[in-house]
Amino acid sequence: MKSYTKYLTIKTNKKIEIINITKQVKEALEESGIKEGLCLINSMHITSSVFINDEEEGLKKDFIDWLENLAPYDYHRWKHNLTGEDNAHVHLKRTIMGREVVIAITEGNFDFGPWEEIFYGEFDGNREKKVLIKIIGE
Repeated sequence: MKSYTKYLTIKTNKKIEIINITKQVKEALEESGIKEGLCLINSMHITSSVFINDEEEGLKKDFIDWLENLAPYDYHRWKHNLTGEDNAHVHLKRTIMGREVVIAITEGNFDFGPWEEIFYGEFDGNREKKVLIKIIGE
């Protein structure tokens, strides 16, 4: 069994942003030479997320609005902010959207369903963060 590791460095232009990283992950798969196996993609920061969904601008806006309704910025509402931080809402957003995805690899391609793409969700941006791509297989 082989393994391949690649790190993406992402710095968003906005505090909250959803970025399609499918192209970069597919490039990593090609670099790996692995034809059958699994690919793990995970955010290496507690205030960002990796998830799979449809590439559509309205849907990205819907996710951001939905998350803000579920976990709004409200400094006095969240106990975590008593530590001197002001990003409790961001940790909650990350938990809702998830840390990572795992994708099956078959015949050198991702086994995606229709419309599936890989996204990086940034909820506390304007600084560099890392995403791990780990591919294992034959």
